[in-house]
Amino acid sequence: MIAITGASGQLGRLVIQALLAKVPAHTVSALVRDPAKAEDLAELGIDVRHADYSQPETLISAFEGIDKLLLISSNELGQRAIQHQAVIDAAKAAGVKLLAYTSVLHADTSSLGLAAEHVQTEQALKASGLPYAVLRNGWYSENYLASVPSALEHGALLGSAGEGRISSAPRADYAEAAAVVLTAEGQAGHVYELAGDSSYSLAELATLVSAKAGKPVLYKDLPQAEFKAVLVSAGLPEPIADLLADSDAAAAKGALFDDSKVLGGLIGRGTVPIAASLAAIG
Repeated sequence: MIAITGASGQLGRLVIQALLAKVPAHTVSALVRDPAKAEDLAELGIDVRHADYSQPETLISAFEGIDKLLLISSNELGQRAIQHQAVIDAAKAAGVKLLAYTSVLHADTSSLGLAAEHVQTEQALKASGLPYAVLRNGWYSENYLASVPSALEHGALLGSAGEGRISSAPRADYAEAAAVVLTAEGQAGHVYELAGDSSYSLAELATLVSAKAGKPVLYKDLPQAEFKAVLVSAGLPEPIADLLADSDAAAAKGALFDDSKVLGGLIGRGTVPIAASLAAIG
């Protein structure tokens, strides 16, 4: 049995989709906080189980009979290390044979603020004695493509990434990599640095957006604090705005760049470039 935590989320659903191309549905477990949101998965023959990172008692029963587990990192900033520790403890108690974890690109050396909790989780995995693999996911292309409608409306793509290059790939590419690791043998001990095959600056992304729309769209680089203030004024919660501004500032220092092409090698094809993802937007 292969289990996916956070299975009703954006990445989780894509991992399950990729797994179903490789293994029968009855060998996949979808672990979710609200089973009612995963009824469509149950209809596919997938085993849906209640599992809440913040309720350790649900994890122990959810992991029963599970051989391989994908821990998709929690989205509760500031709580993730504690929640992930609960998952690791329950997985060890259940005798899980492999725990794969979605970390962040170059976690151990990254200047990204969000890397700290990932490092804590990786350290907890090492200390646990569990067989584990680490999927250090780079940036999702969707993170920047979400800004396209606003960029088109205002004729400007805002950020604070300077000339930093971003090696992003769509979530689906990272999901496919997770499915490969979960279905392959001998994965314990592997740490994968995963990123898109190609990279771009935000100025280059603005040029692509401009070409697609047939109207001028320029990149406007802002100081980190000013960019955060703009995001807050646009309605984003302050912690999310802070995260995005920090990530851009780290991108300016190279935190979102990687040219190893490990992701493409793992999935057996080139990753989808940002231009193709942009073209697919309606």
